[in-house]
Amino acid sequence: METGNPHDAGTAGQERPAEATATTTTTGTAAGPAATKEAVEPVVPSGTPAAPGGEPKWIALPPGLLKVRRLMLVVWLGLLTLAAGLVPGLLAGPGWAAFALLPLALLVWGWVMLERNWRSWRYAERSDDLLISRGVLWRQETVVPYGRMQLVEVTSGPLERHFGLASVQLHTAAAATDATIPGLAPGEAERLRDRLTELGEARSAGL
Repeated sequence: METGNPHDAGTAGQERPAEATATTTTTGTAAGPAATKEAVEPVVPSGTPAAPGGEPKWIALPPGLLKVRRLMLVVWLGLLTLAAGLVPGLLAGPGWAAFALLPLALLVWGWVMLERNWRSWRYAERSDDLLISRGVLWRQETVVPYGRMQLVEVTSGPLERHFGLASVQLHTAAAATDATIPGLAPGEAERLRDRLTELGEARSAGL
């Protein structure tokens, strides 16, 4: 009794940590690809710099762009709804005012689709290029190498200035890689312009 039981208990006590270590290692290996995939998905607020290496950190557009687009939608389709309801109703009878339902339905559908399109826009600054992703039904991702940039400019129309927005336009050596990032805050647009210009000059000089 004194010889057999203590040795058995000691052996079991030494094997259990080994089993726990093996289980932890296997779980970490299996979770590796999943963790890498999730690292690409989060969208960080505008103005957050990207890491120099690893997966890109996506930056979302501010909500001001969505407000401007919805305002334009309400103005145009709202006027069309009134015209489609009042004119036939006054000329042909109240029943013809039902024509206003069509532009009203388009207004509701466009209200939802504008938000989905706004959420699809994002960009990421990597060490060698800039990624721009957008699109709801057809996803489109543009890769703009820093070394091929010829001109980076910030534009802002009257409506954009009223709502405090600006756009960054990227012109490259190949027209297919030209891109635009709309609806940015003026400070973020100027920061992005200065950074991309600096990186483009450095890549062109071979640094």
